[in-house]
Amino acid sequence: MPMPTIAYFYGIAIRMYFADHPPPHFFATYSGHEANVSIETGEVIEGRLPANAARLVKQWALAHRGELEDNWRRARIRTPLVRIAGLDDD
Repeated sequence: MPMPTIAYFYGIAIRMYFADHPPPHFFATYSGHEANVSIETGEVIEGRLPANAARLVKQWALAHRGELEDNWRRARIRTPLVRIAGLDDD
């Protein structure tokens, strides 16, 4: 099953798998790096991002935690995910 992109900002793609395993998380990719990021804390759980990208992802995740949690629930039951605004959206 494809992994939809739910946000894109400053060259960072945010994606979420359908029916993925707990804990609630998403994937961030940037410039050849990929990380599994906790929805609850915005911290990298697995993988690696450059420091600046990791900081931006954490800032974004904490600002959009409710929307990420909603998408996590949607993904678990395989319903379409909702696009979330990036840090560079006005």
